[in-house]
Amino acid sequence: MELKETILEGTILVFNQKGLKFTMDDIARQLSMSKKTIYTVFRDKEALFLAMVDYLFDRIKESEHTILQNEELTTLEKIRKILCVIPESYQEVDFRQLYLLRGKYPSIYAKVEERLETGWEGTIALLEQGMKEGVIRPVKIPILKMMLESVLEQFFQRDILIQNKISYVDALQEVVEILVEGIVRKTSKIEG
Repeated sequence: MELKETILEGTILVFNQKGLKFTMDDIARQLSMSKKTIYTVFRDKEALFLAMVDYLFDRIKESEHTILQNEELTTLEKIRKILCVIPESYQEVDFRQLYLLRGKYPSIYAKVEERLETGWEGTIALLEQGMKEGVIRPVKIPILKMMLESVLEQFFQRDILIQNKISYVDALQEVVEILVEGIVRKTSKIEG
């Protein structure tokens, strides 16, 4: 693993332990390397955090690609998985802490927003395929995209998940379940 990736993986581990309060000393300790070595790659904590955002989102995009290429999944299974994709190695990352970004690191928060709002091409194509196949009803994709982006942005703007002791992964799965299935209870009895 190259040095930059090693530092980013170490940063993710430290972030998961300490949230935004991690220091460069914490990362150096985690990686058993000097801070000086870290500073040869990243000029400061903010630059490191910006790179970490891209690194995490790039891993998410790789996971999306894997889902799209998986021929064993039905279109509906792919839709469910792609809407709540979190790479396996990041299932334990406490993304709930990112709500603190907006006030403390606005440039990093802006990067998170940018990444949330871009890279939807594969998902949009999959939704269009699902409508064509008839496995999902016709929907206005820009509205669905906006709904999901808005919910994720709210997760990053407020501490609602922490207050309610809901993990980011569980919250994301619940959002996708509501988007895909709705809130109407399906019954086997004919109502009338």
